[in-house]
Amino acid sequence: MARWEGNARGRLERAALDLFTEQGYDRTTVAQIARRANLTERSFYRWFADKRDVLFAEDDLESALVSAIDAVPAGTAALPTLLAAFAAAPGVFRPRAFLKERAAVIAANRPLRERELMKLAALSETLSTALRERGHDQQTARLAADVGMAVLRLAAERWVADEHADFAKVLESSAADLIAVAAEGAPG
Repeated sequence: MARWEGNARGRLERAALDLFTEQGYDRTTVAQIARRANLTERSFYRWFADKRDVLFAEDDLESALVSAIDAVPAGTAALPTLLAAFAAAPGVFRPRAFLKERAAVIAANRPLRERELMKLAALSETLSTALRERGHDQQTARLAADVGMAVLRLAAERWVADEHADFAKVLESSAADLIAVAAEGAPG
């Protein structure tokens, strides 16, 4: 093993994703990930609790969104506040290729899909709390957070799928699509 190579965390993430893609999540071990990254298992556990954590380790998205919400001018309605905050998201996203491979690994494994849903629900709750702290009532904050998360997921999927897509534009079109769908179902 090399005495020292930088970016151990990144190497472990890359090795894990490569192995998950090549041989499947269930058939990949921590030992294999560490070996592929040219590190020890002990090094792996310095960064991650388990192999699942490689896909779901905390990133800066949540704190970046909360900070972006705080930066939106007071008095802005709940959903426009979230959409303005979401515009800051690409600054903390991982590279598109990584996100695309990650999504494929998660889609192929039911427990990972469940974990992804739990992570998204936790993010939605954090956003709802941030909106309540800005003075929005609980119902408005909750509904805006849930609707906003639907827009963010769609925008992120579109952005990852098209390497030339501009996140601000796909966010805007995803919000417009949501508004169009909601208007179709609105009681007359």
